[in-house]
Amino acid sequence: MEALTAFFQKKAVKRAIIFGLIILILYSMRSMLNLILLTFIFTFLMNGLVEFILRRVKINRAILVLFLYSIIVGVLTIGIIRYLPVISMEISQLIRQISNFSAQSYDSKVIKFIESVVTSNQIKAYLESGFSFLLKSFTDISKTSVQVLIAIILSLFFLLEKVRLIKFTNKFKDSKIAPFYHEIAFFGKRFSLTFGKVIEAQFMIALINTFLSIIMLMVLGFPQIVGLSIMIFFLGLIPVAGVIISLIPLSIIAFTIGGIMKVVYLLIAVTVIHAIEAYILNPKLMSSKTNLPVFYTFVVLIFSQHFFGVWGLIIGIPVFVFLLDVLDVSNMSQRIKANKKPKTTG
Repeated sequence: MEALTAFFQKKAVKRAIIFGLIILILYSMRSMLNLILLTFIFTFLMNGLVEFILRRVKINRAILVLFLYSIIVGVLTIGIIRYLPVISMEISQLIRQISNFSAQSYDSKVIKFIESVVTSNQIKAYLESGFSFLLKSFTDISKTSVQVLIAIILSLFFLLEKVRLIKFTNKFKDSKIAPFYHEIAFFGKRFSLTFGKVIEAQFMIALINTFLSIIMLMVLGFPQIVGLSIMIFFLGLIPVAGVIISLIPLSIIAFTIGGIMKVVYLLIAVTVIHAIEAYILNPKLMSSKTNLPVFYTFVVLIFSQHFFGVWGLIIGIPVFVFLLDVLDVSNMSQRIKANKKPKTTG
């Protein structure tokens, strides 16, 4: 009996049990997964933006937070009122245009091979789940809007009361659930340093990639620019695979509007954009990330998409990086902490 008690008192065992309980709790709350993830992402990104501005401008934190959230709410409101019908229509047109593509009218082995790739099970599943997610999100705007609104409100109150929340949470250190607190704090810090940083970098890269892609598509004369830009942004959140997945519908549209030469121009432009991303953006924004082999990346994306759908494609790699850090396979959190420390000269 004493040996069993000693076994459960080991730090590694307690940590594993508490980690399992956290997973079990999150699984039981899976119906709220959208709200949980949106709240975390909003809070992490906005906190990073607030801290970035406060380091450069002396301004009251509460005033800055309220000002930034007012801008976000205003932009979302204008976008929903003015551009939602246009976006929904363009996404529907994109789905029809890609779905109606057929190689039967083209006597070319290359074109028929492209069609076979597009209609393959895994690629087709990614495309269908991605487009259906976008279309469902914009058509079922009431449910999506409520979730986004609640996530924004929760993140707003978190940032407004961040100092008070930290002080209140620290009281659990000396409470009767102190062992749980210390382990949850351990996982929370690791999660924010790994998952949060990778998500933040993915969002920044996706935004810049979307901006450059919009310019490219306008120069090449693509239709439905708004719908395509939204598609590129969401697919840009998927590491590595997002580039391949977005290239397939873009190539189909390029071929239908300008033939094989338009596809060649598209491939050249995409190569230039992603060379910029690979050699300039990634080293700057994701210098602390774990460089996963491409094989591992695709395996993680396939399994995470299977179990969690579209969200799995976005959070699969960040969650995997977090697990690697917790298991000490990588030391990403330590590298991020080291990068945060000011460099001394001497």
